[in-house]
Amino acid sequence: MKKFILAIFILTIFSSFLFSQTPTKTPKPLDDDVVVINTNLIQIDVTVTDKNGNIVKDLKQEDFEVFENKEKQDISNFLFVQNDIKKPVTQISESKINGNINIPIPPTKIRPESVKRTIALVVDDLTLSFESVYFVRRALKKFLDEQMQEGDLVAIIRTGGGIGALQQFTYDKQQLYAAIEKVKWNPAGTGNIGAFAPIEASAADFQKNADSNMSDEDYQAAKNREKDFQQSRDNFFVAGSLGALNFLIKGMKELPGRKSVMFLSDGFSITQTDQNGFKEFSGIADSLKNLIEVANRSSVVIYSIDARGLQVGLVSAADNTSNLTQDQINQQVSDRRETLSETQDTLRYLAKETGGLSVINSNDIGGGIQKMLNDQAGYYLIGYQPEDSTFDPLKRRFNKLTIRVKRPGLTVRYRSGFFGVADDVAKKTTPIQSASNDILAAVTSPFQKNDIALNMNALFGNDIKQGSFIRSFIHINAKDLKFTEQTDGKYQTTFDVLAITFGDNGVPVDQFSKNFVLTINKESFENLIANGFVYNFIFPIKKPGAYQMRVVLRDAMTAKLGSANQFIEVPNLKKNRLTLSSIMLSNHTNDEWQNNSKTSSEKVLVDSLTATSLRKFQQNTVLRYGFEIFNAKLANAERLPNLQLQVRVFREGKLIFDGEPKNIDFDKQTDFTKIVSGGALALGKTMEKGDYVLQIVLIDKLAKSKNQVASQWISFEII
Repeated sequence: MKKFILAIFILTIFSSFLFSQTPTKTPKPLDDDVVVINTNLIQIDVTVTDKNGNIVKDLKQEDFEVFENKEKQDISNFLFVQNDIKKPVTQISESKINGNINIPIPPTKIRPESVKRTIALVVDDLTLSFESVYFVRRALKKFLDEQMQEGDLVAIIRTGGGIGALQQFTYDKQQLYAAIEKVKWNPAGTGNIGAFAPIEASAADFQKNADSNMSDEDYQAAKNREKDFQQSRDNFFVAGSLGALNFLIKGMKELPGRKSVMFLSDGFSITQTDQNGFKEFSGIADSLKNLIEVANRSSVVIYSIDARGLQVGLVSAADNTSNLTQDQINQQVSDRRETLSETQDTLRYLAKETGGLSVINSNDIGGGIQKMLNDQAGYYLIGYQPEDSTFDPLKRRFNKLTIRVKRPGLTVRYRSGFFGVADDVAKKTTPIQSASNDILAAVTSPFQKNDIALNMNALFGNDIKQGSFIRSFIHINAKDLKFTEQTDGKYQTTFDVLAITFGDNGVPVDQFSKNFVLTINKESFENLIANGFVYNFIFPIKKPGAYQMRVVLRDAMTAKLGSANQFIEVPNLKKNRLTLSSIMLSNHTNDEWQNNSKTSSEKVLVDSLTATSLRKFQQNTVLRYGFEIFNAKLANAERLPNLQLQVRVFREGKLIFDGEPKNIDFDKQTDFTKIVSGGALALGKTMEKGDYVLQIVLIDKLAKSKNQVASQWISFEII
């Protein structure tokens, strides 16, 4: 009877749609994660290295001098923060079953308090050349294979890639490897095949060489028009790169750990040439200054890497000089070298002003990344109490910081300064957005909003008629919603839900939005407050691949937001490879488990919705799991599959339960194109509280060795 109920439970879940609805002058203590800029404390992070680039860790407060606008400040707070170097996260590891079948080990979940470093590897594919992309991809793979450590929260983000499925902070190396596969040359950007645009005759050059009567003034005017067009085009793409960085860094302010952006780019210029040939700052310079201010307020260090490596800017085999005079060739070589110098200077400036390092003229991008990682081994947090003039609203000047170390031979790096606006004032001056803008901003952000607690679990499934789909289960903490008591004694809340599925190119694939008015009696209200409720919906998926599911909920009365996102990969079932659906869960007390033949199917369904979305269970209960199997091979004679199931449980990356492979019973199973199966685990009294991973391993004894194993996993928590 238990097997029959489990089958009903799984079939029902995958085929139905259900909605179950005034400052003091006393400085604050130093915070080891956040740089503070407010009216009673200025707090800055300072990195000190020796001549070999190693972090110096033994300095005292009296070894430092701090100046604001050349005026010496009294240091009121001092702390050295050390990030212990832990062992690298191993490459997606595998273990063997039956001596010869490899099965992947699921990633270990990382909690916010365990995050030591938050690293955004930003690939500026709007400027990278085809050649640079190759070296960047190689360096990114080296980072994942050798340099990523336990406690690292990492994102690989493309400036031209939108907010696609692969662009979120994660500890899952499989997801990060998938992100690297999407790093490609962007032919629409400013990047060329090689590091530079080839030297060749332009339209103005052809005209000058063909028309001996063309005056130098007319020729220069034509060249200026060509240069203006190219500068406008370049500035358009640079603005896109800086906008992507700005958006990312603003969101990183709330993330844990030592926060850094590693910007891999072919560089860009912040100057332009006027009609008279003089250099002047372009509008890009203002955008860059604004980006630096945002980074300094968000406590994000920017490291910059010139992906072009060592370049000299001379004539190369890729250049076509056949239709150019020697003077024209010399001028283009000079322009090339000047562009190289200017674009490198911008990368240096961006890093220096935010307290980071720049790697220029190096052909070892991976080595540059390692140098930047070593730079985060430790830093000093230094605080002082500012004068009233620092935040004088009539001045709003830029406050220049200078920090010196008395010990000779050391290099000191820190943020250049800040504008005279406190963090709390800066927040208040942010324009008020409409409800739709709030929701749109939240759903397109790679960062979660936590004013309303949402727990999401998006699952892959497939139906013969419907095809592949993603079903998302959202558990909503009703305590975070505003309920009002009505005249009839009932309680009411109003909220908006927006859900969007993004493809790996950042383009929305499907979306769902609705306004809900939930009115319930007192008994239901108390139950809702105690247990929350689950909302679930289905998005059909026409094309297999990687997707990002994003959901935002907004309380209409308080304007509070809650959001959740999840990466999910939809397999291609047409390849006829053994495949598992995502895993459904339900949780039961021991009494409920023993008497489950008396449990109504409706209660089983509701319990499974909550368990699958929330995934938090108590000790001494029973965890039931279910899934579907696709593309199992059938024996020629009996037309029956020969499948074995192994259950494994991990805690903090360590295997704590390794079940023996057992044959799957096909009793009452008639459709072998989609086989329903599952089982149960007892969560004992002695199981420690914390994060766990349940892994299902399926072995097809009739398949060829390379297609013999499929696995799925789902994380859960013992509370």
